[in-house]
Amino acid sequence: MHIPVPRVLFALVLSVPLLPLPLSAQWTNRYPKVRGYGHHVYLEGYELPTLTTGPIDAAPAPDGAGLAVASEGWLWQVDAEGRARRLTEGAGIDARPAWSPDGRRLAFVRDDTRALRIVERDLEDGSERVLVDDGAIVLDPAYAPDGRTLYFSSARAGDLDLWRLDLASGTTERVTDGQGLERAPRPHPDGRRLVYLSKSRAGGDEIRVLDLQDGTDTSLLRGSIASQASPALSPDGRLVAVNWPTEDGWELRLLATDAPGPTVRLTRARGLPLTPSFSADGAHVYFSEASDDEAMQLFRVGAGGGPVERVEIRARDWGVPTGTLRVLTSVRGEEGLAAARLSVTDGNGHPLVPPTGQPRFDGQTGQVFVYSPGVLEWTVPAGVVRMNAVHGLLTPDYPTETDVEPGGLTEVQLGLVPVADLRAEGWWSGEHHFHLNYGGTYRLDPSDLIPMARAEDLDVVTPLLANLHNRFEDQALWETRAGGAPPYAVFGQEVRSHFLGHLGLVGTRTLFWPWVWGPGYEVYGTDDRPNAEALAHSRAEGGLAVYVHPVSGPEPFASAESAGALPVEMIADAVLGDLDGLEVACLWSNEEGTTDLWHRFLDVGLPIVPTAGTDVMNNFYRTMAVGTTRAYVRPVDRTGAPVQGRAPDLQEYLRGLAEGRSFVTTGPMVLLRVGDAQPGDVVPSGRTPWTLDVASAVPAERVELLVNGEVVWSERAPDGVGRRRYEGTLTLPAGGWVAARVTGPAVTAWPAMNTHAFAHTAPVWIERVGSTDPEARRRSAAVLLTALDAATASLRRGYGSTPTPRLDAHFQAARARLVEWSR
Repeated sequence: MHIPVPRVLFALVLSVPLLPLPLSAQWTNRYPKVRGYGHHVYLEGYELPTLTTGPIDAAPAPDGAGLAVASEGWLWQVDAEGRARRLTEGAGIDARPAWSPDGRRLAFVRDDTRALRIVERDLEDGSERVLVDDGAIVLDPAYAPDGRTLYFSSARAGDLDLWRLDLASGTTERVTDGQGLERAPRPHPDGRRLVYLSKSRAGGDEIRVLDLQDGTDTSLLRGSIASQASPALSPDGRLVAVNWPTEDGWELRLLATDAPGPTVRLTRARGLPLTPSFSADGAHVYFSEASDDEAMQLFRVGAGGGPVERVEIRARDWGVPTGTLRVLTSVRGEEGLAAARLSVTDGNGHPLVPPTGQPRFDGQTGQVFVYSPGVLEWTVPAGVVRMNAVHGLLTPDYPTETDVEPGGLTEVQLGLVPVADLRAEGWWSGEHHFHLNYGGTYRLDPSDLIPMARAEDLDVVTPLLANLHNRFEDQALWETRAGGAPPYAVFGQEVRSHFLGHLGLVGTRTLFWPWVWGPGYEVYGTDDRPNAEALAHSRAEGGLAVYVHPVSGPEPFASAESAGALPVEMIADAVLGDLDGLEVACLWSNEEGTTDLWHRFLDVGLPIVPTAGTDVMNNFYRTMAVGTTRAYVRPVDRTGAPVQGRAPDLQEYLRGLAEGRSFVTTGPMVLLRVGDAQPGDVVPSGRTPWTLDVASAVPAERVELLVNGEVVWSERAPDGVGRRRYEGTLTLPAGGWVAARVTGPAVTAWPAMNTHAFAHTAPVWIERVGSTDPEARRRSAAVLLTALDAATASLRRGYGSTPTPRLDAHFQAARARLVEWSR
């Protein structure tokens, strides 16, 4: 809706001091922090349980009569005929069951979306008791062979270690204290050894066996980023089955506990074999794997080899009446049904997920969500059902509630109403930094991109291929071009020379090699190779090259230490004109600090364009939605004219992005005109009118107009959701730039998933692209020069005594230019 406001004229001067932004920070963690993990997303994505459609975490009963599995966030007991009986209910998400040796109890992990507990269920009377509630992450219960001790993993001492609980007395004792994490304890039947998974801070991932009596700790298998690895111990204790990564995919391997050495490949899965376990007699190894539609399926293979068999669940006993729920979504102004992001819970708050598709978990709100093509239908417990649905960032979320009748069909139609139609105004949206596959529990295909993009109302998605240190996965996807009409999907590359800074290359024709170099890497550890080489590769191929997630704190120039935390080569590349763009908004970086850096680049006349992306790993269960940080772009044709009245092609969109005809956002929309100019255009100096339209489906706080980095006008953002226009006049100096931004409080509601509301336009340039105001130029050049000195010191510390003449010359040339600009 449009909220009319009186027309107000402002004659503005440029000496208004910069107003402080609201406190903002990148996303850090949902669950209690584990010491030593700067990027908690990996720990939460790799180590914590996963809610799936279909069975996972198979635990064969000790007597061989069936098994326990987790599915849809509950535990189920499956008999030999494939009949599943639900064991748990309630709001908690239950996973990783472990049987007591007598078969009377199950210990498991219960997730309330903020904390994890270990719970024990009595299978005879259905009673439950909490065994471990640390106020820290706890995982992986496992009974000792005598049934009197429970082993588990806990971060109560800071990082994840193995502990044991005396079930009679309730006392606990620490078993391991390694630097990093130890989890997945598998007690040996001899009562004195533990097989477990170890991930050290040095980067090595291992399967180890610990002798509890003499302390001997032996490595059985070692690798790098074994993200979803989980060991299983045979009943006789002789063999370990483990899912393990290779360059070409994941394998299920066997190794001997008493003879570290070569492993035997048991099976090569289509995608990723998960949570292996041995049958009670040791004859088979069970594992789960996602189907083409991301539903988990249960398989088994003979421990001595042979064919892989599907273990089907043929019937389900929910223990309560059930009904059929059908949810239809539509968007006002669009014909037919519309794809949507959908969250559904029962009356207890437990997620209800359909039988196909990948469930995902929003770390901001704690909601489990799926993507709907417009209609979804599935069986749910009868009673109260609550729903949330959105279609991209422009549709406010209005929760809906219904009652599902037992034995019948309950249909709900959700009509979503956007606060604006930006396509009709010439704006098209794109998400330019996420990873389709990155160590998660699914193996996604390029065909999975289009349904996601449609549900999130995205026109262009550019997932980046990225290396997992020394593994270069998904290269076969490079040539994929999905979508003959919007939404378009085209792969880019993240070049991750960790020491010098990460680069995002979009629109290139070939991959850049090497992907990694610099201190800490084997062959290229002393390589005197600047990031500028990758940037030049991108430009030669008509691509757009940006530094991604560049700033982690709100004040990058507050001290030499904070300036030294910036990507080492970034300032040199920008100053020498090698850099095309900067990722101004990203879930894992700080928008306030990044805009401070970006403004300095603009002040010295560098036409560096803004980009945005979530940097989510889309095959994680715990991942925010793709496109919840994005760019909006005015596409232009080959003549430079705006594309109007039709959908742009991919190159027209990318051209608009490269020319800075854009804004970036985590929720609010901000449309700026200065005279007749919009972002990316040029406006004459002198007195000129301006208009600013702000539309938002989430609350915001301040709307600001900036000239050469100074706030020259500020007003409260619209209350609630909706659209509002601001107007005024200002007097522009002879050179520099004009932009607008919107800031807001912490965002805790859909459709947004970032930590706070934020939007910022690309600059409208005064007189010409790259013009400057002399004082702003001098001031920012001096700041950048100090930061470059810090980066030069970091360069020298990193390479030590290794000569780096190419890098040194690159930095010296940038320094000379900044010295000239700062005079």
